[in-house]
Amino acid sequence: MRQYQSIKTKYPDALLLFRVGDFYETFGQDAVKAAGILGIILTHRNNGGDKTELAGFPHHSLPTYLPKLVKAGQRVAICDQLEDPKLTKSIVKRGVTELVTPGVALNDDILHAKANNFLAAIHFGNRLMGVSFLDISTGEFMTSEGNFEQIDKLLQNFNPNELLVSRVHKKEFLELFGNRFHHFFMEDWVFQEDYANETLTSHFKTSSLKGFGITHLKHGIIASGVVLHYLSETRHNQLGHISSLQRVAEEEYIWMDRFTSRNLELYQQDENSISLLQVIDKTLSPMGSRKLKRWLALPLKNMEKIRNRHKIIAHLFDSETSLSKLQNAIRQMSDIERLISKVATGKVCPRETIHLKNSLEVMVPIRQILLGSNFKVLEELGNKINPCEELRNRIKEMLQEEAPANILKGNVIAAGYSEELDELKTLAHNGKDHLAKMLDRETERTGITSLKISSNNVFGYYIEVRNAHKDKVPAEWIRKQTLVNAERYITEELKEYETKILGAEERILHLEQQLFSQLVVWLQEYIEPVQENARIAAELDCLCGFAQLAKENNYVQPVLSDSTELFIKNGRHPVIEKNLPLGEAYIANDLLLNRENQQIIMITGPNMSGKSAILRQTALIVILAQMGSFVPAEEARIGLVDKIFTRVGASDNISMGESTFMVEMNETASILNNLSERSLVLLDEIGRGTSTYDGISIAWAISEYLHEHPAKAKTLFATHYHELNEMANTFDRIKNFNVSIKEVKDNVLFLRKLVPGGSEHSFGIHVAKMAGMPGQVIKKAEKILKKLEKSHSSEELTEKLQTIPNDLQLSFFNLDDPLLEQIKEEIQYLDINTLTPVEALMKLNEIKRMLSKSKKATS
Repeated sequence: MRQYQSIKTKYPDALLLFRVGDFYETFGQDAVKAAGILGIILTHRNNGGDKTELAGFPHHSLPTYLPKLVKAGQRVAICDQLEDPKLTKSIVKRGVTELVTPGVALNDDILHAKANNFLAAIHFGNRLMGVSFLDISTGEFMTSEGNFEQIDKLLQNFNPNELLVSRVHKKEFLELFGNRFHHFFMEDWVFQEDYANETLTSHFKTSSLKGFGITHLKHGIIASGVVLHYLSETRHNQLGHISSLQRVAEEEYIWMDRFTSRNLELYQQDENSISLLQVIDKTLSPMGSRKLKRWLALPLKNMEKIRNRHKIIAHLFDSETSLSKLQNAIRQMSDIERLISKVATGKVCPRETIHLKNSLEVMVPIRQILLGSNFKVLEELGNKINPCEELRNRIKEMLQEEAPANILKGNVIAAGYSEELDELKTLAHNGKDHLAKMLDRETERTGITSLKISSNNVFGYYIEVRNAHKDKVPAEWIRKQTLVNAERYITEELKEYETKILGAEERILHLEQQLFSQLVVWLQEYIEPVQENARIAAELDCLCGFAQLAKENNYVQPVLSDSTELFIKNGRHPVIEKNLPLGEAYIANDLLLNRENQQIIMITGPNMSGKSAILRQTALIVILAQMGSFVPAEEARIGLVDKIFTRVGASDNISMGESTFMVEMNETASILNNLSERSLVLLDEIGRGTSTYDGISIAWAISEYLHEHPAKAKTLFATHYHELNEMANTFDRIKNFNVSIKEVKDNVLFLRKLVPGGSEHSFGIHVAKMAGMPGQVIKKAEKILKKLEKSHSSEELTEKLQTIPNDLQLSFFNLDDPLLEQIKEEIQYLDINTLTPVEALMKLNEIKRMLSKSKKATS
């Protein structure tokens, strides 16, 4: 127990699995946790008079129990016996051989095949933050830096399983991110620039980081150094597969904040929701599925890359034979990205090595298909595939095709590879044959027909004679054991062969382990070529999946250009159209947005008519197009979009004490402060979280701001406030559209078609009736509505709105007042680009004091 306590002291934050004989034991609070998570029995033992909790499981059950502990968020330190108990008379040496955490795992039972398992670190700088992501199971290592919004967005997209933060910034981290991520706090000294540079250059064996193009990312480098330091702390030292550090170049991808990703339901939010990813994922390999998730998180802005993807999909769409052959080949592949990582870390097993070889065999026909496609882009991909012929031949020559997963089970090395091993196997096999011959000979010599040769762990091989024949036993046999009905004997000849057989079996096992270890070390020379093959296979899988998606769902190739126009003919929502009731067709819609004469479309219409669906499908079509996919439409012309902003649907953050309206205003403020001329803005029911007049005022002001802003961002604005239709009369780039309905007697039919012109009613009471609201409530609501319509005329409110000046300049600047002139000068000479939020508030306070002094003077 003293030995246990000394090791536990070094890993206070981890659950320590302490190997004792054939069991892994946990003690104290670790035992309480383990018993609760694993459902194993919690017992007690006395150690020096102290009562200690105890829970354990057989060592061979580690693959079963370890994933459960890690998935429960535990950091697990595995403490093994470091020497053979037979070779020592004192206490066995023990030490932690591996620390497994939610973000550092290579066990297939812990990892999710279709998702990365990222370990991340963030570093808090004075103004910027650095972030780094590493998946030890694939070798992907990335870094970036930026403000909170940028880092928050990356964290949401990459969704790390574990996040490392400095203890010094614990409070700040929890205020910003709450408990959204499984986090671990580390000592501040690890977050130092010099230490990070030393850690990274030492790992990559370079003199500097210039070759990675990240030298300007000071905070990102520190975060990356922290990640590598953590791997060494968790006893992961064989990291040859982590061969590069890439910058997440955010300027190359569409900007979507975390609100947008959530509002558009790009990824699954809960068990009942259906995400875009689920609908478009037609990949056939784990590598392809992980790649697709990354493409969705980071849609491209590079026109050439997007067009290359479109060209490949078009080629595969037209060439059904090539598509089918590639898909059949990809279907046969194992996850070579993770298999080569296991090779690098020395954790690959014989069966997985055979899977690696077989998957690389599949790359050969894939390469031939690409090179024979007569299509330049595919031929370029084919030329990048490394056939790895020597690697495949070496594995084929060395390993049995049916090699076991566990090397201790034997029969791993193929016949003919090692002369010594073949001789030992012959000896072991013939030795058993010799025992059979010996049994026949002794049976004939003694006349005992029921003789039997067997073995046990106590005294090895023996001859068993039933009591009825013991008088026939030769004198030279040595009696070893007496049973109720029989006697057991040994002979010199039997012991001699036992020694040979057991010695041969032990030597076979040792030699197979030795030869396999040598193979794994040799395979490490092929890490980078295999990783490149895995990257190409994943990319091909995604592109084949897009071609399949287009075939199955009637998608078309979009036309991308450098213009700022967005035109969609008969566009459809990719998720909704797949989940309609049987027999119901999706109503497609046309849409045109540009910066010249139709910058903002004001969409009115009843509840449930499909306004939100039109907003979302527009964004999803753009995202799919810039991912490189075809899109659900009859035609799509898309001017490259650089930012997508959405304020769609309710998203209360009650746990943080924020109301729906506060969240709505935060998200809208983020949009208005980050506009660009290529932005696409989608606003749904802005202002509904407050009173009607407040809501209309805010919605009107936001729409006017978007219209007058120099960026002239393309905007779809769905609203219940029919008063906003009047804006089209004043602002030349605002156009009114509505989602049409048809009134039949007391019913309303939703036609879900977007048509020019504004709508007059929201039909809220009709929707309440459809929802099954009691008739008494419906009647009362209709009476109240009629009374309100008489006393609060919509026309009256519209007239008032029309009298509001339509510019965004403060009208008091036109007044002949020295004080206002002074304030005007103060504001005019402010450099807004360099002004911090705090300085802005101070300046506002200064202006307020000037006005207060003036008021006192006049009174």
